[in-house]
Amino acid sequence: MDTVTNFIHGECVTGESPRVQAIFNPATGEQIRQVAMSTVQQTEQAIASAQQAFPGWARQSPLKRARVMFRFKSLLEENMDSLAKLISEEHGKVYSDAVGEVTRGLEVVEFACGIPHLQKGEHSANVGTGVDSLSLMQPLGVCAGITPFNFPAMVPMWMFPIALATGNTFVLKPSEKDPSLAIRLAQLLKEAGLPDGVFNVVQGDKEAVDVLLTDPRVQAVSFVGSTSIAEYIYQTASAQGKRCQALGGAKNHCILMPDADMDMATSAIMGAAFGAAGERCMALSVVVAVGDNTADDLCVRLGQQIAKLRVGPGLGHNPENEMGPLISAPHRAKVLGYIDSGEAQGATLRIDGRGLKLPGNEQGYFVGPTLFDNVTPEMTIYKEEIFGPVLCVVRAKDYQTAIALINKHEYGNGTAIFTRDGGTARRFCEEVQVGMVGVNVPIPVPMAFHSFGGWKRSIFGPLNVHGSDGVRFYTRMKTVTARWPETSHEQIAAFSMPTLG
Repeated sequence: MDTVTNFIHGECVTGESPRVQAIFNPATGEQIRQVAMSTVQQTEQAIASAQQAFPGWARQSPLKRARVMFRFKSLLEENMDSLAKLISEEHGKVYSDAVGEVTRGLEVVEFACGIPHLQKGEHSANVGTGVDSLSLMQPLGVCAGITPFNFPAMVPMWMFPIALATGNTFVLKPSEKDPSLAIRLAQLLKEAGLPDGVFNVVQGDKEAVDVLLTDPRVQAVSFVGSTSIAEYIYQTASAQGKRCQALGGAKNHCILMPDADMDMATSAIMGAAFGAAGERCMALSVVVAVGDNTADDLCVRLGQQIAKLRVGPGLGHNPENEMGPLISAPHRAKVLGYIDSGEAQGATLRIDGRGLKLPGNEQGYFVGPTLFDNVTPEMTIYKEEIFGPVLCVVRAKDYQTAIALINKHEYGNGTAIFTRDGGTARRFCEEVQVGMVGVNVPIPVPMAFHSFGGWKRSIFGPLNVHGSDGVRFYTRMKTVTARWPETSHEQIAAFSMPTLG
């Protein structure tokens, strides 16, 4: 049985803990490899390697660091097929979705290639007589990333390309459910010319995480996952004096107005709700339909499209599959429990995905697309993040009722509105209390040169990921005020508050 390793100081190193976790192919339910957890000592070894490599890497010019990123970008493009297949094998998402994931991560690498411009700081001449002022954006040191199972390529690449390009070193702790992709990324970085120790990977669970959160050599921590864990990560790291950006859960709503283009909106909602089997923090899980006629029309259209949705393995004989399995048997059981709950609490179950059986993949972790109507705010399926292919339709009498529902929810990650009316759309963008907003766009994930992050209990910490916030997070500002006096001038001591005029 193949064992997924750590990557420490440029080499693959097997975890030394006796605790070993099986890795499954979600489409078949079969174990395909295993991963040995890292010990505390191995996690500390990875941090020590990053600490040792930091001074030399930070001294490299931004241009030289950018050239490593350029080579890494090319290697990602050359290896796109094998990377996508590895994601599909361990995560379960269909191949086309896996390609899209790597592509979105690659876009952050492209953004990081511009680091000579992004990190150049500011300069003001003659702020006072013979005095200049300039700012330096300097790296922090050792940074850590703790990433979830649902995007084993994209989410780590939200973090480490910018961290590395700005001169930091990095320790990545990927999900133990699909850990192999992180090792391939580490190998490609080394092939791109990254010095040993600058990027390290430790496989593990909470034991490894707690080392990263408390070791004084780690200066900053980035996290994506559930809200309960995000809050723990943020509180623990902050208490240790570290910078922290911790992105948590979501319950993304869209408002469907009566004037919307229903063909376009229905197709957009389908992809946003059921793509990646709903295992996305930006998945659209609640449609707030304004008016009963709008809701009735939507449910009919969704039923027609769900009937045509191709569900099956991410890899295999049918490359046209659109939705794969969930990540694990326990998660499948959790999603099925939510469907049971919605039915028991009185929601109208229009399409039931619980009985899906795929010939040849009977042991896979599949749940079919599920549609609930007449969902109300007190129901569990409305309040909690399901992280599965379950779409809830809530009926609202008007726009004001609809937006009040969104603003009242504890999460504020992503949202959207479908309408032809520019005034309504503009009002929505101003009034909605959510971090990422789409207008006739169901999954408003910003491009790499903008920043990704929600509001409320969807994020802990003041700075978002990638874009300008990402550069600010992985650097600290130093301001220099300099005077170069002529030697002939007499120097007189000043004891009052200094002014530069």
